Amino acid sequence: MTTRRTTTPTTGATTGAVTGAGAGTATEGTTGSPVLAEIVRSGFVEGRHRGSLVLLAADGSVEFALGDPDVPVFPRSSNKPLQAAAVLRAGVELSGERLALAAASHSGEDFHLALVQKMLAESGLTADDLLNPADLPLDRVEAEAYLAAGRIRDRVTMNCSGKHAAMLAACVRNDWPLDTYLEPSHPLQRLVATVVEETSGERVAAVGTDGCGAPLMAIGLTGLARAFRHFVLAEPGSAERRVADAMRAHPSYVAGTRRADTWLMREVPGALSKMGAEAVQAVALEDGRALAFKVDDGGLRALGPVLARALGLLGVEGPVLKRIGRVPLLGGDAEVGRVRAAF
Repeated sequence: MTTRRTTTPTTGATTGAVTGAGAGTATEGTTGSPVLAEIVRSGFVEGRHRGSLVLLAADGSVEFALGDPDVPVFPRSSNKPLQAAAVLRAGVELSGERLALAAASHSGEDFHLALVQKMLAESGLTADDLLNPADLPLDRVEAEAYLAAGRIRDRVTMNCSGKHAAMLAACVRNDWPLDTYLEPSHPLQRLVATVVEETSGERVAAVGTDGCGAPLMAIGLTGLARAFRHFVLAEPGSAERRVADAMRAHPSYVAGTRRADTWLMREVPGALSKMGAEAVQAVALEDGRALAFKVDDGGLRALGPVLARALGLLGVEGPVLKRIGRVPLLGGDAEVGRVRAAF
């Protein structure tokens, strides 16, 4: 795998408030980016998902690229391992399932919710201290069961609540303000920015607000892949390595029982994987090979096929690729097509 293939994106419009140099570039390139996935129904290509992708060799060099992986994007929840490392650097003693949940987009399963409540109680806090919004479980099966039981949207149920519980623990540990822990100027968020820049090797290009309310820091996909590579290769006992080890040891606390990040970390020894909203994905393998990609239109259905193809190009083999990459399309009750990678 030695091919490097890129296209030059055209400039698109952007909306929303962001700050910092390069603000707005996260959405540029929609019309000029290469096709990453195709929607094939009844043998007819009815749609396409465009985006950018980068694969790193074990030595950290770029082996393959599509689009422009150096244009800053918001990593969304792919940033959570970096945020969890900042919590550790702030002196919080998290490990095992707790540390995995701090880096999670959990599915809202009962074991996730119970541990979030326990983490809050251990810091002398309650769900009322969380500043993330109330939500239903992220996993559709869990959401249906949750609603059927007569339950309503809750802050603990929101998929980012483990991260927020860990952030609050850092505030308690350092006597930092609890009511402003989501402000970019807060000491914890400044520490997050330091981790992002140190591990990615890039300056933060823009700062926005994530869906959970936390500051969101834009970097390029190449920087994101390098950050994940840094986590798996970091010295044992370092904050970054502790996060990677906890996620890989307890993947069900990162992504639940029915999602690709869990399957990959369970079935590919040493793999570190984390998806993000708006169709962002980052993965690092035990030897330092890594990948990151972003689907321009945020189409989550493209994630699995693109991820499976990218992992194949990195040399990963096994039935997990077929499981991750399978996204069928239905016509009535019959399967009539699929979403497939286009590179």
